[in-house]
Amino acid sequence: MVVEEAITKTLETNYMPYAMSVILSRAIPEIDGFKPSHRKLLYTMYKMGLLTGGKTKSANVVGQTMRLNPHGDAAIYETMVRLSKGNESLLCPFVESKGNFGKVYSRDMAYAASRYTEVKLSEICYYVFEDIDKDTVNFVDNYDNTMKEPTLLPVAFPNILANPNLGIAVGMTSSICSFNLAEICETTIQLIKNANHNLAATLPAPDFSTGGAIIYNEEIFDGIYKTGRGSFKVRGTYRCDEKANCILITEIPPTTTIEAIIDKIIENMKTGKLKEIVDVRDEADLKGLRIAIDFKRGIDPERLVSKLFKLTPLEDSFSCNFNLLVGLEPKTLGVRAIIFEWLEFRKACVKRKLSFELRQMKLRLDLLTGLEKILLDIDRAIKVIRGTKRDLEVLPNLMREFDLNEGQAAFIAEIKLRNLNKEYILKRIKEIKSLSDEIKWTSRAIDDEKEIEKLIIKKLEEIIEKHGEPRKSSILKQGEIVEPVREEIKNYEVQILMTKGGYLKKMHGPSSKTNSDHKLKSGDKITHEFASTNLSELLIFTNKANVYRLKCYELEDIKVGQIGVFLPAKVAMEEGELPVYIVSVTDYAGDMIFAFENGRFARVSLASFNMTNRKKMSKAFNQESAIVFFDFIKDDQDYVVYSKGKKLLVFNSGLLNQKVTRDTRGVRVMKLRVGDRVIKVKKADAKQKESYLVTNIPRSGFAQRVQAKQLEIDLP
Repeated sequence: MVVEEAITKTLETNYMPYAMSVILSRAIPEIDGFKPSHRKLLYTMYKMGLLTGGKTKSANVVGQTMRLNPHGDAAIYETMVRLSKGNESLLCPFVESKGNFGKVYSRDMAYAASRYTEVKLSEICYYVFEDIDKDTVNFVDNYDNTMKEPTLLPVAFPNILANPNLGIAVGMTSSICSFNLAEICETTIQLIKNANHNLAATLPAPDFSTGGAIIYNEEIFDGIYKTGRGSFKVRGTYRCDEKANCILITEIPPTTTIEAIIDKIIENMKTGKLKEIVDVRDEADLKGLRIAIDFKRGIDPERLVSKLFKLTPLEDSFSCNFNLLVGLEPKTLGVRAIIFEWLEFRKACVKRKLSFELRQMKLRLDLLTGLEKILLDIDRAIKVIRGTKRDLEVLPNLMREFDLNEGQAAFIAEIKLRNLNKEYILKRIKEIKSLSDEIKWTSRAIDDEKEIEKLIIKKLEEIIEKHGEPRKSSILKQGEIVEPVREEIKNYEVQILMTKGGYLKKMHGPSSKTNSDHKLKSGDKITHEFASTNLSELLIFTNKANVYRLKCYELEDIKVGQIGVFLPAKVAMEEGELPVYIVSVTDYAGDMIFAFENGRFARVSLASFNMTNRKKMSKAFNQESAIVFFDFIKDDQDYVVYSKGKKLLVFNSGLLNQKVTRDTRGVRVMKLRVGDRVIKVKKADAKQKESYLVTNIPRSGFAQRVQAKQLEIDLP
């Protein structure tokens, strides 16, 4: 049975719950800097005693975590790998690791199975879980209601900015770069003291676990700090050994891998763009990342590195999108706003901790007050207990005899016999004054914003002292940047030839050879031949109405005896696609003329085919009718049009209006009878102009006896 339903309702009932689940419970980090998968894993390790104890097998942790995370052992272990010190993904790793955990900078360096590796929580986790048992955060039931888990972790530092986070949800993403722990803590301290603090003074730029050199642009980073959006460039770092003719790359951008860089270098070596390089090797080992590049003698290594920055991911962009969940609401915030949101969260944690401790201290004070009441007459207390016949009557008798409440009576009744001496009791009673003072301070601090801020600052300063480390990523300011060297391209005259079979030749200098001198494939023939320059661009029109752009200097000079370059492979054409026309351009001045079987002609500005950052353009011309003729003109031309019905006419291209739309149907030039079609167009000679020139269009054309042999032409 089929029931019709509005698609909006289907999406609302079936898709929206999934989308919200991915956004709120999987992909986007919360204000504590963790996604649910991170939080479940770390809390499991905390409950296993791995904060203070020794390491345990990773498989053990993965198994225990499945009590909170039902998504499977593979996903849990991958999460653990990323959080580990061995993988080097994080500036502040939360998991101490032993064994092979792979490397974030290597695509092929796989991590070992969980049964071989060992883990425990790192020291920084003390500040992640400190006071979690003092009601600092909310707890909820796990997926099967058998245990409790925290909704957030009471991190004592802005972990949301101290470690990188990347998440892809439904309809939104998150990409948060990492900042140096000491710098972000110091910035937070300064913002507590002065909300208008200049961020750049204490937080100059992000910091990455893989190092690299961040190209600093004040305007770009101001925008990122204010809006949470933007991108900046990161370069790898290197050193040159000119004696050994070798460049050693020791740090790379966080967005790439060793293999990606090497693959791109090899690709450019094959295409001739990096002819200076002899060999490239991956020399990464237990000591860390290293790529060795051997270059030819006499090559300037700095110039070569500059080319590597331009041609490979050795210089890459990091895109920022500081999207996070604040109170289960996705928000894209700048750095200042994120720190303020974290401060609100942290203040709430500290207040809840103080409230918990206040309740405990009041309870302790109440018990000690009861103990004080029996100080002067311990013997009477013992006598009451000994004189009570039934166990259930001990507490009521003590409460009645000394005017105690039930809690005080229970506390006194549980004191060991050996502790029923004046010395023990006097020591306990001494606590009353200090406890009373602490209760007064705590009660005042809970409602005093300044006291809360002092506690947060004290903890941040402690973290800076114990865990602060120097920056790993250096900062390159404008005056220190060596811009990529633009390769000097020589300009000279070239001869361009294209064949019907799709082969292209670029030869140095003007050609004096005849067609018979050129080496061609069997059955192939030259269809286009013209002079050009090495700095020109070639526009290649194909039988599938696509245009491909090819820079002339990207083609190697070849000799007459060579077949040439197969264009479909060179520009990655579609299956069955072949080039049918080629034009050389330098300034995109002029027009393209297209003639179709239905008698229409289109005149399109060549500027419409200008591809600044592309190499392919679709729908280059209209496909309603088969195309029979291409031409590129800078000045108006006279054309002779032949039809299958033995009609012809000559007209001037000035009668055609220039169009900007590439796939325009064009203007009707020749009126055709049913079944007739245009079969040939060429430039008119003087005799044809004299006899058949028309001054307006469309026209039916003139009858003309034309030999069949003359009409047997090869159409593109």
